Amino acid sequence: MARSWWVKAQAGGMLLALLGWVSSCVTTFVPLWKSLNLDLNELEVWTMGLWQVCITQEEGVVECRAHGSFLALPPELRVSRLLMCLSNGLGLLGCLLTTPGLPGWRACEDRPGLKRRLLLTGGATFSVAGMATLAPVSWVAYNTVLDFWDDTVPDIVPRWEFGEATFLGWFAGAFLTAGGLLLACSARDTGTATPAAPACRRPTAAVQGPSRGHQPRPKNADLVI
Repeated sequence: MARSWWVKAQAGGMLLALLGWVSSCVTTFVPLWKSLNLDLNELEVWTMGLWQVCITQEEGVVECRAHGSFLALPPELRVSRLLMCLSNGLGLLGCLLTTPGLPGWRACEDRPGLKRRLLLTGGATFSVAGMATLAPVSWVAYNTVLDFWDDTVPDIVPRWEFGEATFLGWFAGAFLTAGGLLLACSARDTGTATPAAPACRRPTAAVQGPSRGHQPRPKNADLVI
């Protein structure tokens, strides 16, 4: 029963980590970190990501333009690019480390200690990837709130607001961290001891008696009367 619980915990942790990693990759590249609605032209919606700015018109036409120089970006966007790419790389590394350590993987069944170390390392890698996702998303969200409530900016100036990628990034970081912690906590030696054979089991030849066709020879069979 305990073994079944550990196996389910590892499978659940891997599923959470994979879901968080995929969501983090999507968050990195979609231009939906910030959104802006212009009061003068409500038919256009501006969205901004780490790599480009897009304009969505009422007809459904989307025009995107990449950011200019990397050094010309705000500090939070520059750091967010680096951290999100780092998170995606760590997520891939976590998948490669954790997969051989799962119970269903037969590559390292004869080395349970190695499987345990792989699970621990993979879980820690996933957790670090989750932190690397939460930090830039939270930083961009914090600066967005500061700019929105900035009293020095006139009210007629449009303000950036949270985009869908902000919430997706929070969920991605939470899933990565939770999945990594669950994998690391559920890592244990599996298959270290094989069940011993029952004590009453003996070789068949030792239990069976002489065959029916062969009768024991009397001791005085060679005597001649």
